[in-house]
Amino acid sequence: METAERRELWVEEPVGRRRLPDPVRTAAVRAVLITALTLIQAMVAFFCTVTASWLAFPMVLTSVGSTVVATWSVLDVWVTRQVWNQRHGVVSTPSSTARRLRRERRRAQRAARAEARAAARSEARGTAREAARGTTRGSARIPGRQGAGDNRLSRA
Repeated sequence: METAERRELWVEEPVGRRRLPDPVRTAAVRAVLITALTLIQAMVAFFCTVTASWLAFPMVLTSVGSTVVATWSVLDVWVTRQVWNQRHGVVSTPSSTARRLRRERRRAQRAARAEARAAARSEARGTAREAARGTTRGSARIPGRQGAGDNRLSRA
């Protein structure tokens, strides 16, 4: 008989997002309850209207009022969330973040260019030494061209 691996009944999995702050969660629960009651009230108003009950007119009026309150409660969730983020330091600063990322990217590019230049210089020095060893030593110079390597234009 093989020993079967025992699996746990409850396995904790990491949550994808953080939990809502308490005031925001309270406002969200309130909004859901109010919206649910408004939908129930609208259905009752509809059925009372279909059956031509005397309760139809008051239910329609209160359904309109409940719709306004439900809309207000959903907006309250949004406003509460914004206020919470503003008061508790969750401030979005995309420009400074973008600047920091650009600065890091530029540093990396500069380092890569400097490394490429250093590699090219060392390679050029190696080929120049090999070429100088292959020719006659010292005779490759052209007389009168001692300062030509400083890249200045002539004054002609």
